[in-house]
Amino acid sequence: MVIHSLRCSHNSPPCHPMSSNVLQQPGFFGSIMADSQSHQGIPICTMIDYARAYLFVHSDTMDMEEVKVVIVPGNGAGNVEAANWYGWLHYKLKENNVKSILRNMPDPITARESVWLPFMQDELGCDENTIIVGHSSGAEAAMRYTETHKVKGIVLVSACVTDLGDANERASGYYNRLWQWDSIRANTGFIAQYGSTDDPFIPWLEQKEVADQLNSNLFKFEDKGHFMNTAFPELLAFLKSVL
Repeated sequence: MVIHSLRCSHNSPPCHPMSSNVLQQPGFFGSIMADSQSHQGIPICTMIDYARAYLFVHSDTMDMEEVKVVIVPGNGAGNVEAANWYGWLHYKLKENNVKSILRNMPDPITARESVWLPFMQDELGCDENTIIVGHSSGAEAAMRYTETHKVKGIVLVSACVTDLGDANERASGYYNRLWQWDSIRANTGFIAQYGSTDDPFIPWLEQKEVADQLNSNLFKFEDKGHFMNTAFPELLAFLKSVL
């Protein structure tokens, strides 16, 4: 690493050049700021330039949390790595040096909101540096989660807005109240959506309702059904474009 000598633009004596070893000492920045408070004879220009140099040296690590992708499956997935495209996407992301999290979900059949949302927060670590990829029930979980939590973005696959008259879906708890569309939009950096007009479970009008309410970046297909293939190259390409 090359550290350039920094010169003052003020009328005080020139500041001294600094080595990278000095700049990288633990607590260096704090000690300079402490000196500035106690006025221990360090010229103002020196303190300013030391601070600038410190920020230059550490600019690659400060305030830059690693972005991760969390894949939330649909209900009934069982072993998620062997279900649909989940495992395929997970390992493709890892091959591209992207942190990806894919876990078997608790309550996998009913996918209750009261169980899945705490698991997403406490176990999967969904936070402001997370892109949530949710499929089917996982899409509804992603939407409910982002009503109250900020994330980097969400990708919804085969999303819907009602329980479609299915007792198991009704028991999940996602559909028993109005959706907070404004909150979802406010808490997400971006929203992408994948839907297919030939989905055998979710009518296109339901998928379109999600897209209209969230103003999502909608990728519309006519031959993907419920997106239950073993690979999803279109989704991988999109994620690589936003990472």
